[in-house]
Amino acid sequence: MTDTPRHAAPEFSAAFADQFRDLVYWRRDVRRFRPDPLPAGSVERLIELACRSPSVGNCQPWRFVLVASEARRDAVRASFRRANQSALDGYDGEQRELYARLKLEGLEKAPVHLAVFADEDTERGAGLGRQTMPEVLRYSVVGAIHTMWLAARAEGIGLGWVSILEPDVVTQALDVPADWSLVAYLCLGRPVEEHLDPELERAGWQARADTADLVLRR
Repeated sequence: MTDTPRHAAPEFSAAFADQFRDLVYWRRDVRRFRPDPLPAGSVERLIELACRSPSVGNCQPWRFVLVASEARRDAVRASFRRANQSALDGYDGEQRELYARLKLEGLEKAPVHLAVFADEDTERGAGLGRQTMPEVLRYSVVGAIHTMWLAARAEGIGLGWVSILEPDVVTQALDVPADWSLVAYLCLGRPVEEHLDPELERAGWQARADTADLVLRR
C-alpha cells in the first residue's frame, strides 16, 4: 500500500504578512477602468485561484460566465440604468443629489465582464452542511469572489462588483440554467487610479466604521 504523498506546508514570513495586510487594505471596489484589454490568460488565472476557495461540503457551487457579447452587455447596462433610477427615486433632498453624483459601475469601460452564479441544485457535496443553513451555498460563492478580488489586486487588476441590477433580467440575458442564481456581476480591468480610501467614503456617502463598534463579547 502506497502512502499518500505529503507536502510540507509553507512558512510565511513577517514581511509577507505585512504585504498581505497591505493587499487587504488596498483592495478597492473599482468603478473607473482603462479600456485596454488585460493580458491573455489573466482572467482564467484569477478564476483558477477563486476555485481554490473553501465551499460548504466541498460542493464548489460557483459558476463563472464570461460576458463577451456586446448585445448581452447592453442588456446588463440597460438593467443597471433601470435599477439605478429606481434606487435614486428612493432618496430625497441632499442624499438624492449625492447619490446621483456617485460613480456606481464600470460597465462602459471595463474590458472584462464576468457574471458569477450559484448552482443551487448542485449534487456535489451531497448536501453536507446545507441542511439547516442552505444560504451557505451562496456564501461559498461570495468567498470565491473575495479570493478573486484579492488575487486581482495583487496583479494590479481592478475589480468592481455591480449589485444595482435586476437579477432575473441578467440571468435571462445570459441564457444560463434556470436553477443558477446570480450572486455577482463583476467588471475587471486596469484601474484609472489607485487610492487607499473607499470610493463611497471619499464621496461623503458613508465613512468606515470603527472595528471596535462591530465586535461583541458574550
